[in-house]
Amino acid sequence: MRRHPDRREAAGQVSAADSGSGGPGLPSARGAAVGRRIGIGLMYGLWRPRVLGAWRVPAAGPVILAVNHTHAVDGPLLMGTAPRPVHFLIKKEAFIGPLDPFLTGIGQIEVDRKAADRVAITRALGVLGSGGVLGIFPEGTRGEGDFASLRSGLAYFALRSGAPVVPVAVLGTAGTRGRAIPALPPLRARVDVVFGEPFEAGDGSGRRTRAALDEATVRIGRRLTAHLTDARHVTGRG
Repeated sequence: MRRHPDRREAAGQVSAADSGSGGPGLPSARGAAVGRRIGIGLMYGLWRPRVLGAWRVPAAGPVILAVNHTHAVDGPLLMGTAPRPVHFLIKKEAFIGPLDPFLTGIGQIEVDRKAADRVAITRALGVLGSGGVLGIFPEGTRGEGDFASLRSGLAYFALRSGAPVVPVAVLGTAGTRGRAIPALPPLRARVDVVFGEPFEAGDGSGRRTRAALDEATVRIGRRLTAHLTDARHVTGRG
């Protein structure tokens, strides 16, 4: 059986500016591929992911995965189930201690959610500009996972890059309500990851104004909510 690299290997093998990064200072494409292998090993070793619609993710070219978010495990789960390596925008608070070089090494993007983080914006657009996959939790933080409150970041990246958006519903990871740290899903429990149809966030006009951004956010919200409803129906979780 092929051995999956551990965290120390990932941090040691890749860096944010290696030859597989797609450009100086950009997240490592090679690192994201290593992260995907780690995610596959962890997710399929601990739980029983059921992946539906992965074929809808474009096989090449830039794409944004818009994911609902109820548990910290959602990101690693998607990294291990998506058909392509993913660069996630991850809150800077997660980049502490040994997790800092590890997350950087596997091509993830540190972002300050309390300010306009120009470095993170540049790196995220760089991922899309080089034909990579950007993962975003459009609600900005963990919550009910129902796409009820979207921030404008997703629309911004979609309009600036022209990349299609693929809605993703992760179901079965929500922890016990009221706990500061939600409980993990039981070992070997089934979790569902449902990919939707890609769509364009813009209206075809090419506008990037504040009004266009607001309108795109509304359109995106409708598409994500509809996908979540369909995913719950298909998986029997709604």
